[in-house]
Amino acid sequence: MKRITFFLLILVSIISCKNETKTEINLEENRAKSYDQNDGLITMRGKYVYFDNAAVFQTNSEIYGVVVDDNMHQLEAQVKPFKNEATDMVPVTVRVRKFEKPEGEDGWQYRVEIKEILMVEAPKENKDDVIKLSNE
Repeated sequence: MKRITFFLLILVSIISCKNETKTEINLEENRAKSYDQNDGLITMRGKYVYFDNAAVFQTNSEIYGVVVDDNMHQLEAQVKPFKNEATDMVPVTVRVRKFEKPEGEDGWQYRVEIKEILMVEAPKENKDDVIKLSNE
């Protein structure tokens, strides 16, 4: 009887000491790792808007001007169904080439040239984020 009790005690202690570490999978990080990191492009996630022939990309810490080209127009076509107003910003994840603006030009210090569109998301229903322009 003592042997069975001792065996059960050891078995319970081994089972209770088992450490299961659950790791959360960061899809954005994995998606970024799946691309060649030596191509000079970076993966960025932020909000995008195209209005009055100018495009802007905003991250949590920076605002960038967007180069208006075919890739930007493709992104605009994918974003358009998610917009209620022309000035709505839509969350996107893109691969870009980041560079400084040419000297003597107006605009934000850095610009991004969209090279690849990874994801377009529906914006959250927060009306505080909407900028409305009027001629009042």
